Amino acid sequence: MSTRLAVGDAAPDFTLSDADGKPVSLSDYRGRRVIVYFYPAASTPGCTKEACDFRDSLADLGDAGLDVIGISPDKPAKIAKFRDAEGLNFPLLSDPDKEVLTAWGAFGEKKMYGKTVTGVIRSTFVVDGDGKIEEAQYNVRATGHVAKLRRDLKI
Repeated sequence: MSTRLAVGDAAPDFTLSDADGKPVSLSDYRGRRVIVYFYPAASTPGCTKEACDFRDSLADLGDAGLDVIGISPDKPAKIAKFRDAEGLNFPLLSDPDKEVLTAWGAFGEKKMYGKTVTGVIRSTFVVDGDGKIEEAQYNVRATGHVAKLRRDLKI
């Protein structure tokens, strides 16, 4: 089981490939607040709903000084197809080795349909401009999650 992050912790830095194979690092966002969310699989119903909710809220989040990054274990080609199919306008990053997922506590044991399985734990974080965890939410629901996050952040 991976360790969970808490408010005030340093956000584990990462450099991962985006849908086009270009490297993106968390440190690229220093000085800005960024929402980092982890989702299980591109093009699945729940992950599509969540990504589209972020897409549809991106202008308001941007106005509040927040960028958005989505991370899954999918390969860049699958992420690119997902991005293009849904018109997603924020970086989606590939973590096929699940090292970043694990470092952020977003990979491990979870309950699914009453059974304990190992997989991606749908999680969302807000990282402040200094690279510290401002908000840490684990086991979030795909539907309605972005609206709740906006309420929590008063956006």
